[in-house]
Amino acid sequence: MALILNILWFVFGGGLVAWFLWVVLGSLLFLTIVGIPFGFAAFRIAGFAAFPFGRELVDSRAVGEERIMGTGLANFLWIILAGIWLAISHILAGASLCLTIIGIPFGFAHFRLAAVCFAPLGKRPVSK
Repeated sequence: MALILNILWFVFGGGLVAWFLWVVLGSLLFLTIVGIPFGFAAFRIAGFAAFPFGRELVDSRAVGEERIMGTGLANFLWIILAGIWLAISHILAGASLCLTIIGIPFGFAHFRLAAVCFAPLGKRPVSK
């Protein structure tokens, strides 16, 4: 079921556009030294935005990795500069998709992306 939902999401639900925009953002962030950690986070979100069904992003400590020092501060900066606006845009897209019965699964995918976009640093994708 996750495979079918991922294919429909990628083609019709905005997965291709979301993936492309996150890859472009990650590439732009890599142009600056300060933006490199944010670029890695953007690439993680790009993979998750392309195929969100059957996977989730969890805290890196939950999978046995150590968090890098300063992740909390970097997430705070991300929230102020970009995270809040990205989360609001995904919430609005999800709410508009939930107005139709067919769009409800895609709306929920946007809600999950809103949570990820709010504070992406220190997260790792895992299968459910």
